[in-house]
Amino acid sequence: MLKISNLTVSVEGKTILENLNLEIPLDKVTTLLGPNGAGKSTLAHTIMGSPNCTIEQGSIILDNEDITKMDASERARKGLFLSFQYPVEVPGVNLANFLRQAYIATKGKIGVFDFKKLLEEKMQLLGIDASFTERNLNEGFSGGEKKRAELLQLAILQPKLAILDETDSGLDMDGLDLSARGINTLKEQGMGVLVITHYDRMLDKIQPDAVHVLVKGKIVKTGDISVAKDVTRQGFSQLQEV
Repeated sequence: MLKISNLTVSVEGKTILENLNLEIPLDKVTTLLGPNGAGKSTLAHTIMGSPNCTIEQGSIILDNEDITKMDASERARKGLFLSFQYPVEVPGVNLANFLRQAYIATKGKIGVFDFKKLLEEKMQLLGIDASFTERNLNEGFSGGEKKRAELLQLAILQPKLAILDETDSGLDMDGLDLSARGINTLKEQGMGVLVITHYDRMLDKIQPDAVHVLVKGKIVKTGDISVAKDVTRQGFSQLQEV
């Protein structure tokens, strides 16, 4: 369990999250839904330990260990992963080499041949062609290809909790299907997933175990997928004054 208690966070002196409480199981799919500016990305970056997010009060507990004051690299080694809404292209950095270095940084040393075997197993699991990892990291990648790279990184690192910030942003239906299949596959491998979005269009495909609605820095509603459907029909305005 990732347990967030009484969390108040500011960014550049402005309070974004206030007295927020949230529990995220590490073996289920949880969705955080909210309008633009609600604080969804701030929460994701705070969980991951971004220095841009100042924790004014509260705690973040991962598997009964207080990680509130740990930096991002320590949290990654503890099993947290954050995908970026807009992945950066890194010319000259081979994807396979990047994945191996990420593995070494979070999991420890691994030989070239052992890693190659692991990489091949995960690509087969996700249905990714072997030639994909010969390319440079996100260079010239389409939205769907960036999601493939992200899902492959998740499969290699096997974090306790994968935080996917606006993972459906900019994807067509094929990209949504790919991302949903990957999330479901990783869930079957025992990984917890937090999907952050302001749409419900992918939720039918992943069937989250819980849906939380964030408005103005506070959790205002919690339930199952029907909560997301209600918000889609009625909008977030109904919850603005909760």
